Amino acid sequence: MISGVVTGIVIGGLAMLVPLARVRRHLERQEDQKQRLAQDRKRVLEFMRLMAESLGEGMTLPELRQRIVHASILCTGALSGCFFEETAAKTMRGVAVEGLFPPHRPIPESAKSHLTSRAKFIEQVLRAEEFPLGDGIVGRVAQTGRGELVADAGADPRIVRHDAAALAVKSIIAMPVAFRGRVFGVLAVTNPADDRPFTDVDFSLLQSFAEQAAIALHNAEFLHLQIERRQLDLDLSIASGIQQMLFPKETATLPGLDLGATYIPAQQVGGDLYDVFPLSDHTLAVVVADVSGKGIPASLLMAITRTNLRQIAPRHESPAGVLCELNRTIGSGIHGGLYVTMLYAVIDTQKNIVTFARAGHELPLLARRDPASGVYMTQFAGSEGMSIGMVPDALFTAVICERTEPFGPGDVLVLYTDGITEAPNEDEKEFSGARLADAVRMLHGEPAAAINAGILESVRRFAGECPQRDDLTLVTVKRV
Repeated sequence: MISGVVTGIVIGGLAMLVPLARVRRHLERQEDQKQRLAQDRKRVLEFMRLMAESLGEGMTLPELRQRIVHASILCTGALSGCFFEETAAKTMRGVAVEGLFPPHRPIPESAKSHLTSRAKFIEQVLRAEEFPLGDGIVGRVAQTGRGELVADAGADPRIVRHDAAALAVKSIIAMPVAFRGRVFGVLAVTNPADDRPFTDVDFSLLQSFAEQAAIALHNAEFLHLQIERRQLDLDLSIASGIQQMLFPKETATLPGLDLGATYIPAQQVGGDLYDVFPLSDHTLAVVVADVSGKGIPASLLMAITRTNLRQIAPRHESPAGVLCELNRTIGSGIHGGLYVTMLYAVIDTQKNIVTFARAGHELPLLARRDPASGVYMTQFAGSEGMSIGMVPDALFTAVICERTEPFGPGDVLVLYTDGITEAPNEDEKEFSGARLADAVRMLHGEPAAAINAGILESVRRFAGECPQRDDLTLVTVKRV
């Protein structure tokens, strides 16, 4: 008669009678827990799928943050959610919101009339307002790095009370979004749709969501960084290609001159410039310049400089006149701390002379045999001048001057940038002009290209394992 009321359970050898209804309730609770766990697992997997899809769609970071909020609401059954991010000023600000997420501070009376278009207005308020770390639930989570669950928000003094019933916070969870020590922000959801308080299970679920969201944001940043790097590599490749087009494809020369030119950039895009072009059947212009800075800005200024130089040079017999007009043409447009040093030389094979002017550039090196002693001598030939784009035109013109030197058979002219003379070794000593002069004295009997190769080999031996820090440019002209 009692078999429908109780059932026998043996524990430790003793038979116990347990009401059948209690067993059924216990089994039902276990089944409910299993279903809840299965449902939670399904939600986490669905959230992971949404995050993976977001990355596959190539979303921007703002779009991904918005997707995270949307997915969190779908998966937790919340009515609203918001993603908060720390600003450079160490404050918190809402950067993605869905639903009527309550603002962190009371809405001013003057603004309450806008509540007719609630969702958009609330979103604008959240994106505009900032509050310090430690302030309120979200601020405290951002400060401590620990998630918080407030099941009964009405009893928590940290929760702002809004007049509008739609903005009342009944229950809230705020969770840090962090991965490998990097905190991306705080994810918060409010008010379950079934009007029940959030539970510890909901807290654990959002914690899992926040972990997956942090991984997605980390991967998105990595992907975007890779895309930006590829774009930068493409930009640099294009800029490098344009720069290479600006260098002479063939080294122009005149009868009686042997010329060699070498350019080795320190980066993919450099700031050095050399050019060689005839002005007449017996005069040849030789130019070496160095733009301050490196990368794309320097290469663009270098391109502008070369284009203008080619247009200006034929109008002047005087090298100083060329540099003065070049400074007037481009000097006033150079900004951001950029400037150009340049040495412009004109070789006259009829008169056996070289005339040059310097705009703050390295001194040209002349090597010739001393007629009196027969000894091969080197000389750094100086002339005054300031960099293009560094000073006003009046001062530039007043300072610059030109110099003329004999340039007969057997003489060598070496123009270079400071990447040669200032090349460091492992002891932080520089190659120096003295070592350059020694190299030229030893190599003066070689062709121009061989002189260049010998100088660069001397620089490499001196530098040892020290990496190249600056562009290396050499133009050697030998009178034959």
